[in-house]
Order: sequence, then C-alpha cells, then structure tokens
Amino acid sequence: MTLAAYASDPRQSRGREFALEGALARGPRTPFQRDRDRIVHSIAFRRLRHKTQVFIAPDGDHYRVRLTHSLEVAQIARVIARELGLDEDLTEALALAHDIGHAPFGHAGEEALQAMMTHAGGFDHNAHCLRVLMRLESPYCEHDGLNLSWETCEGIAKHNGPVAEPGWALAQLDCAFPLELGTYPSLEAQVAAISDDIAYDNHDIDDGLRAGFLNRDELLAHPFVSDQWRAVEKRHPRAPIDRQLRELVRSQIGAMVNDVLGETRARVKGMASSEDVRRAGRFTAAFSPPIEVGERAFKRFMYEKLYYHPEQVETSRDAKAVVAELFNAYRADPALMGGSWFERLPEAEPARSRHIADYIAGMTDRYALSRHEEITGRRVEGLCRV
Repeated sequence: MTLAAYASDPRQSRGREFALEGALARGPRTPFQRDRDRIVHSIAFRRLRHKTQVFIAPDGDHYRVRLTHSLEVAQIARVIARELGLDEDLTEALALAHDIGHAPFGHAGEEALQAMMTHAGGFDHNAHCLRVLMRLESPYCEHDGLNLSWETCEGIAKHNGPVAEPGWALAQLDCAFPLELGTYPSLEAQVAAISDDIAYDNHDIDDGLRAGFLNRDELLAHPFVSDQWRAVEKRHPRAPIDRQLRELVRSQIGAMVNDVLGETRARVKGMASSEDVRRAGRFTAAFSPPIEVGERAFKRFMYEKLYYHPEQVETSRDAKAVVAELFNAYRADPALMGGSWFERLPEAEPARSRHIADYIAGMTDRYALSRHEEITGRRVEGLCRV
C-alpha cells in the first residue's frame, strides 16, 4: 500500500531512545510493526483482560474489559487509517497501547492514586502508560522499557493534543527522549484517539443496556442515535429487539467512521508531510461540527445515566477505598510488596511513593482485591464478583 504524503513513513522514523536495534532485528518488520508486536507481547497488555472498562469486576462474561475495548479501538482505527493512506501498523500499535496505563478499577483507581500521590506529583494514566512502556515493562537485557520508536512514544504522549504543562512522569520521559510535546501528534495517533471515542460511545451502549443501567426508551430517543434507530426499525421491522440494538451499534459506528473520514479528508488538503499535521494548529482527524456537538451531548447523557449511575458511584467509592488502603499499607510496611518490588524500593521521597504507585497501578482488579483481602482481612463484597 502506498502511504499518503501526510502519513508517518516507517522508513523515516526518528529512531528509538536506545540505539541498539541494528544487530537485534528479528524478521522483516518495519519499526512500527515491531512496536505493535512488542506491545502485544507485553505483560502489561495481557493484564488488560482483568482491568475495568465500565463495570468493575463484572458478573457476566459478555461485558467489555480494557483488553476487548483496546481490540475494538484497534479495529476501528485500522479501517480509518487504511482509507486515509496512513501507516496501519503505527495506528494499531497506538490503539492497542492507549489504555495500558490504567490502574485497577479504571478511573476510580486513578482518582484514588491521584489523591494518595498529591505529595509526590500526582498520578495520570496517560503519562503512566508511557512510563510503563518506556521504563517499567523491561523484558530486554540491553535497556529498560520496550524501546519503542519515537513516533509511537510521541503518539501515546500527545494523543489528546499538545501538552503545555506535563506532569512529573511525562516530563522525566520527555527529558530523556524529547517528544516535542508542544505540537500535535501524527495523524495515526489522532485516528487512534478518535477511534477510542467511537468505540466507547457505542460499545458502552451495549454494556449499559445489558446491565440495566440505561433506559432503552430514553436512549433511543436521544437525538444522537434516534435517526439511526429509526433506520434500523425500518430495515428490520420484525427482528428481535436485541438484534435491532446490536444493529444500531454497528450502524452508529459506521456513520461516525464515515463522518471522520469526510471531515479529515477536507482538513488534510494541501498537507505534504507528517510535519504539516503536527504543526496544523488543530486536530486534523475530527468529527464534522454537527457530529462533534451531538457526540459531546451524547457523552453527557452517558455520564449522567451510566457512568454516574448510583450503583456505579457506590462501586467506585468502594474501589477508591481499596486502592487507598493498599497504598497506605505498602507505605507503612513496604515488605508487603515482596520480591523485586520491595528490593528496588527507593529510600527517599518522592521516588518511594511513586514506586508504590507503580506497583499498585500495574495490578489487575482481581489481584488488587485479593491483596487487599490478604492485608486487611476484609472482603469487599460489592467488588468481589470475579
């Protein structure tokens, strides 16, 4: 496939932080293919199968977790990348890696770590994602981290746009391997980010209805989905409701993907390089203005009805307490971490607290619950449903 002029060309990659790669190349892969493969084979990626997406420790086998969500984001992102002439491997690598920095229990766990780390610079899952990939996940003898390409590291650091005031984690990594934080990321990174929006806007509908947290009539009357729902009813008037709802999700994803393609094609006109994308002064991969407004309104609806549902709020409160109690327990008695985590514990702050946060952030939901029960002797019934 011929890449578009504004795509990231693996032959022109800016390289890796540790220049040890020439003699270690295995197989006929581009730098971005190697990045994707390193991410897929990492322990951090495998742990996503037991980390919260919407529901903490869900009862059912059919609810999404961070791993299935990441795979769905990658599928949508590859479709968009192929249509725009982008490097699919870089796009896929960024989509697969984007949630690796999440703590156990999703945003509840992140908020708890942020509160416990105020004295040590705080905690941010986006920066922690890059910290995991560049420092903590270290399977190689020659260097720390996965030693990913500059383009992959840049895309993870800036997938939400330029970073004017990086926190401690991102600032340290940028000092070691400068990522031009003040510019926009590559179009591949932007596509991965907007694919994340498309995936969770729609797949969370499925999970919310399955859990009974979303009212079906309220959902289907929302302006952002109502047109697609009427079209589904017209095409499949006799189909069972569960099949109609799954058709709605597919149709909505298709409509949003097509909208992104149309808007992005308009914005890339005249761009002759990936640097034009970085210095465009705005996102190049985007929804059209009407869809952007509708999508934001739908997000507000989903937050009100699903993410901030009373049962979700109660579960989130329990999850935050688990993380806070783990942090305090390890700070009071670091030997509880055991193994190399205890052996490598720094003596001074803030490195000491950051090390403890790294340990907790890497836990899956189920491991955090089992360690909490072991340390405190209490079982948190509202969370222990795995």
